[in-house]
Amino acid sequence: MEISSRYNPSEIEDKWYAHWESKGYFHSEPDERESYSIVIPPPNVTGVLHMGHMLNNTIQDVLIRKARLDGKNACWVPGTDHASIATEAKVVRLLREQGIKKSDLSREEFLAHAWEWKEKYGGIILKQLRRLGASCDWERTSFTMDETRSDAVIKAFVDLYNKGKLYRGLRMVNWDPEAQTVLSNEEVLHNEENGHLYHVKYLIEGTEEYITIATTRPETILGDSAVAVHPEDERYQHLRGKNVIVPLVNRVVPIIFDDYVTMDFGTGALKVTPAHDVNDYELGKKHELETIDVFNANGTISEAGQLYIGEDRFAVRKMIKKDLDAAGSLVEVENYRHSIGRSERTNAVVEPRLSLQWYVNMESLAKPALEAVMSDEVCFYPSNQKNLYKHWMENIRDWCISRQLWWGHRIPAWFYKEDVFVAINSEEALAQAKEKYPEISMDDLKQDEDVLDTWFSSWLWPISVFDGFNDPKTLAYYYPTSVLVTGWDIIFLWVARMVMAGYEWEEKRPFKHVYFTGMVRDQKRRKMSKSLGNSPDALKLIDDFGADGVRFGMLSCSPAGGDLLFDEKLCEQGRNFCNKIWNALRLIKGWEVDDEMAQSEINALSVLWIEEKLKELQNSLKDSYSTYRLSEAMMNIYSFVWNDFCSWYLEMIKPAYGAKIDQKTLDQSLNIFSKICTVLHPFMPFITEEVWHTLKTQEGDCMMSLSAKEEAFDKELLSSIEGIKELVGKIRDLRNQHGIKMKEKLDCSVVSTENVKNLYNRNGVTDTLIKLANLGSFSISEKKAQNGIAFVSGADEYVLDVELDVDIDEAIAKAEEELAYQKGFLNSVMKKLSNERFVQNAPEQVVAKEKQKQQDAEDRIKILEQQVKDFKAKT
Repeated sequence: MEISSRYNPSEIEDKWYAHWESKGYFHSEPDERESYSIVIPPPNVTGVLHMGHMLNNTIQDVLIRKARLDGKNACWVPGTDHASIATEAKVVRLLREQGIKKSDLSREEFLAHAWEWKEKYGGIILKQLRRLGASCDWERTSFTMDETRSDAVIKAFVDLYNKGKLYRGLRMVNWDPEAQTVLSNEEVLHNEENGHLYHVKYLIEGTEEYITIATTRPETILGDSAVAVHPEDERYQHLRGKNVIVPLVNRVVPIIFDDYVTMDFGTGALKVTPAHDVNDYELGKKHELETIDVFNANGTISEAGQLYIGEDRFAVRKMIKKDLDAAGSLVEVENYRHSIGRSERTNAVVEPRLSLQWYVNMESLAKPALEAVMSDEVCFYPSNQKNLYKHWMENIRDWCISRQLWWGHRIPAWFYKEDVFVAINSEEALAQAKEKYPEISMDDLKQDEDVLDTWFSSWLWPISVFDGFNDPKTLAYYYPTSVLVTGWDIIFLWVARMVMAGYEWEEKRPFKHVYFTGMVRDQKRRKMSKSLGNSPDALKLIDDFGADGVRFGMLSCSPAGGDLLFDEKLCEQGRNFCNKIWNALRLIKGWEVDDEMAQSEINALSVLWIEEKLKELQNSLKDSYSTYRLSEAMMNIYSFVWNDFCSWYLEMIKPAYGAKIDQKTLDQSLNIFSKICTVLHPFMPFITEEVWHTLKTQEGDCMMSLSAKEEAFDKELLSSIEGIKELVGKIRDLRNQHGIKMKEKLDCSVVSTENVKNLYNRNGVTDTLIKLANLGSFSISEKKAQNGIAFVSGADEYVLDVELDVDIDEAIAKAEEELAYQKGFLNSVMKKLSNERFVQNAPEQVVAKEKQKQQDAEDRIKILEQQVKDFKAKT
């Protein structure tokens, strides 16, 4: 079969993905094998593939493909999140473009438009993930609002309500005036912003005296119910029992005394607006103050504000400044930098608002979830995320789960008079109501208009994707899942809540491990975003570099848990790696075979070495996988393939120009190449599948081959060949330094030592050295050769038999420079070995390795000192 001269990913990626799907390799059903399950962090149904998705899903695919190679029943469940706020906003915007207002539609009519949009545009990202090579079980694709997931959500709500862990209450909430819905604390992003501090004076009723307060939100003056001061503040003791007149609206309100007020902050006087500040609300309840809500749901001034009715809050801020100034009530305005809370979804400035909402009592749910993580029953990678988790869980607040939207899971609560009936459906709610009101009919019940927070469906994801509330057998096989791969930024919004849900309904952890990825940033460490123009088009990257090249680029710079500093050059490096593999394939498949030729000692040794080197790699990968150091694993494989296999092994066995290779070596090389494909497959699935089938050494597909078991490897052989590689490198360097052509054969000798005897005792070692270094001869003698270039390799002194005019001063300088380096190296090793804690606590093999470094350095120093002495004798 003729192999293309260039690797073209666009020609093979669709072919192999379709092949894998047609074979059903992605699909999983419970059987006798060990399960390995991952649930995808469901992207918003509105989403398209971006760099964060690329990283997260590449990691998941690496893990799921490795599990298949390990013989496990691997199941990666894909799906999307209905994203209440984001999706409703998109649909409202689309309708507005068509001249339709949401307010002109019934709930059912709006939802019909929303479902139509979802079916047409939703889930694009799942199709895009196929381009990346994501081997998800597409037959299990879930959507947080599909029938199965909706059923789980409703059952969970009713169950919590019946247990007394879910309630309805009037509280101060975070209100998004743009989306016109409540937000949880975790959906509010706080950042320092520039603003103003307005100093306003309030007239003391019946006097000419004023009291001055400072506020960043002068528009809320319209809702003031009091002015508060500290009970021990001497400045205001004479005002006990007095009232003030609120500027502009002329409302008479009391001066209250409360130790909540900080005396040394500003004037020590605080305006109290119970309807628009969390702390003010608590003060209002304590002192029985009037609550005046001056904002409409959209952030405009309500009739209760008396002035500026219908005007936007920020426009009113400018108006009220002028009017306060005109009334003589504005003392001064100063620049002020302070924290502003904005909606994660709409970026609107969030308003505190008093509202009747549904809440989950989190305290009881948090305890087992905190213990699970702190005891490593659920292991975090990296583990330092446990501190963040612990702080949040120990300071957890009740979760507001109702949202003033139509797109989402409608709250299963029905009202009649002052009573509420929570049930799975309207029929059950009616049955409950009839127990108290026998005459009631379905028409009398009114269902809650609100929907549930999107995260209320997401926290059930590891359970609901396996239909855990209805199919306990399937759930028992796949649950707990093996690992969750997600970003640390949703550790509270999602991870913690899933852990709580797991213990609440299954009494066990939802996943064994959580691997937190870092943020994808540019080379300036900026977070990638459209506004900065620093976020590449994910699909274009795949078009330009191939899926394998992009996967390589993402993983090669992604330290475990650390931020990824992305550069397109890394994808280019990945593409070059594919080309390197492809050229190696073309080289091997292009060799002609001599059926009569026996395998040479060089080839036998080379095959043995690369097999042992591969075993060493495979053993190291086990630890890298188990600790999620996937970037390390990727680069170790890269180094092995590029350096050991392509640069050294193929050079060792390559026939001379015009010569042929023996059949045994070729067969062994093809088999080794196939094993390399299996090792590399999780990271670069497309090229490995193509190469695997071109090699034709085994039946079946690379994707379903089996990883090698951990095996002992010949460390002495590996050490010997490393010695030969170092020596060959030194000889090549000397050729370059002295202008000696590579094709010119040289003679080389070394003084016999115990180390030399051991190194060259193995069959094929000397011949391999002669071939790689292009030597005429190589000899081991009892005495050092007097003529030629002396150099140190390993711990031994070699001599190249070359007649050159040597610059003695330059030679002395180089030898002394190397001598200084070796003495410094020896000093660093001795410091480590003189540390009793290191010697006593480090593994035995680690200490032994340091002692060998000490011995080698001492041997080199001895040789170099003699070289310097010999050079100086010639001056």
